[in-house]
Amino acid sequence: MSLRATLHQSHAIRARLGLMATQFSTSTGFADGVSLRELPKSNIFTVKLPPDPAFETPESSHNAPREALGPRLVKGALYTYVRPELIEEAILLGVSPKAMKDLGLKPGQESESQFKDLVSGKSFFWDEENGGIYPWAQCYGGWQFGSWAGQLGDGRAISLFESTNLKTNMRFELQLKGAGRTPYSRFADGKAVLRSSIREFIVSEALSALGVPTTRALSLTLLPKSKVLRERIEPGAIVARFAESWLRIGTFDLLRARGDRDMIRKLATFVAEEVFRGWGALPAAMSLSEDQSMSSIDHPERGVPWNEIQGNQGFEENRFARLYREIARRNAKTVAAWQSYGFVNGVLNTDNTSIYGLSLDYGPFAFMDNFDPHYTPNHDDHLLRYSYKNQPTIIWWNLVRLGESLGELIGAGDQVDEERFVREGMAEHAAPVVIKRAEGVIDRTGKEFRAVFLNEYKRLMGRRLGLKTQKVSDFNDLFSEILDTLEALELDFNHFFRRLSSVPLADLETKAKCEEVASIFFHSEGFGGIGYTENSAKERIGRWLGNWRTRILEDWGPSNDLERQVAMKKVNPNFLPRGWVLDEVIERVELRGDQEILGRVMHMALNPFNTEWGLCREEEERFCGDVPRYKRAMMCSCSS
Repeated sequence: MSLRATLHQSHAIRARLGLMATQFSTSTGFADGVSLRELPKSNIFTVKLPPDPAFETPESSHNAPREALGPRLVKGALYTYVRPELIEEAILLGVSPKAMKDLGLKPGQESESQFKDLVSGKSFFWDEENGGIYPWAQCYGGWQFGSWAGQLGDGRAISLFESTNLKTNMRFELQLKGAGRTPYSRFADGKAVLRSSIREFIVSEALSALGVPTTRALSLTLLPKSKVLRERIEPGAIVARFAESWLRIGTFDLLRARGDRDMIRKLATFVAEEVFRGWGALPAAMSLSEDQSMSSIDHPERGVPWNEIQGNQGFEENRFARLYREIARRNAKTVAAWQSYGFVNGVLNTDNTSIYGLSLDYGPFAFMDNFDPHYTPNHDDHLLRYSYKNQPTIIWWNLVRLGESLGELIGAGDQVDEERFVREGMAEHAAPVVIKRAEGVIDRTGKEFRAVFLNEYKRLMGRRLGLKTQKVSDFNDLFSEILDTLEALELDFNHFFRRLSSVPLADLETKAKCEEVASIFFHSEGFGGIGYTENSAKERIGRWLGNWRTRILEDWGPSNDLERQVAMKKVNPNFLPRGWVLDEVIERVELRGDQEILGRVMHMALNPFNTEWGLCREEEERFCGDVPRYKRAMMCSCSS
């Protein structure tokens, strides 16, 4: 199979993409999606950002031996043109129908040879005449477990092109994970194992179905002749995945570490204009206080320096400060969703923290079983840095690193576009004030991050508990109290909300009834914790149920209880791909060749709120039931 495929589009089509999306959204011919060939493709990332100087054009990379594209230090660039490695054999194991729809592809495309060859890396699009679309791997760095790790980058991920859904006008960057070595592979082999690929394929789509911002998975391909050494020799695989952007905080980290201020400005501008679709889409500027004004600086006598401002007033944030706030707000909402649904990332390094606010790079992640704030699914995280309770703090720690990278830009205020500043940076005498101003912006953004996080967390938790309104007392009386109870009794976090969704208020009219209902939240073997008897455990849950009933009546009244139950079941999943379920899927696919289990679990993951799925009833009930006692709180390694 040729490494090259032809793009059937022109510059004129790409230039009119926004208009086309509007026209096609009302066209019956495109209502159900388009073919892979018809899907509009672009490479705005590689057009607007600087390439690896060793391979400045697609031709120079394509004509180089594949082994010449291996690990090395790359400077002055945000990506390298690099093609997937050739493979001998590939078997398409699964495709997400929701991903197909969201990309704008019509059903049935997954059966076409062109689709299978693309998602396995056997072929790729290369538009030599119209725009130079050619695969690339990103360059970035990162702080890992609190220590600077230097250059990292896409060591096994290769982006193929950007695609635009003609109906929604959403643009995504499609890439292959496990497609071979790149300049950023360091000492690794550029491959991905089937085990971790199955996990990412299912869970990224599961989070999307829950409404949690995430990167997505289009397909999973087995490479039967690829043997990969991790803790053991494992079969290789490729996940075709996509996202609005694959840029990370670590992308800025590396530029700051290298002192590349021009590139930081160029990248920040690209994020605002291309990822967020314009400066106008960012939060409105806030006026900062007088004590952060630069008017008090002692200006040198030689002319008017770039940093002089008139008057004694405070100043308004510039556009780069607004960009920083937008990134912080997005990440605040995402981590609030993780906390609300008990999702634990496991490795929240800055290279795994998305500029777009997406759940990113699935390694040792998990949905929490018994509620435990200290739980981490990463067995290498001995200090619990990335535990459930630390996730909001760690995301903010990462955002402070981003603030440091953007510090000069956000600290420059309204002088950020002054020619001398753009050319030379801040004058030495201005540094104290610029730093103070940047620190002020970061500090205020921290307060905004906390407010956005708490508001989103309270909104989501309120919905999970069936509340229609918010009261200040809810946080302590309902949220905190039930979490403390679940922790003390070692009860399942997500099962509690789903089972609560089916409890009629009529069953909670008395203290005795509340205590009788309490046992539905126990595991099949009962409850855990120290110092509790069955009666005292029921009493504690029953007391909470009584308070909850009172709040539900305030919001719904006595006659709308069935409506309330329906509303709660729409936000409280019946199925989640827990660690033990994923382990069973991996074992059945890898050792037994059972591909059908993959499709069934993906169907359940894409429809998590269903009561049933019309598949194997016994299997559905088992996967939605109690987590086996000795498979709770599973941990795994970062190797994948």
